[in-house]
Amino acid sequence: MLTLHQLKVFEAAARHGSFTRAADELFLTQPTVSIQVKHLTTVIGMPLFEQIGKRLYLTDAGKELYSTSKEIFDR
Repeated sequence: MLTLHQLKVFEAAARHGSFTRAADELFLTQPTVSIQVKHLTTVIGMPLFEQIGKRLYLTDAGKELYSTSKEIFDR
């Protein structure tokens, strides 16, 4: 089941391109962000990020989810 919290964590990580920066913004630990994104990835059934070095890049599924999550949080 997808939670609003997971979506918020994902949105921050996608916007920053970093789990660490997302954790700082949300006052969470980096492992907590990683776990939440991992659970979300399991629920979605597709990878949301591709990691190259220390930088995160959105996959096509991640781009779609990011767009949708921005719409939800902008409202």
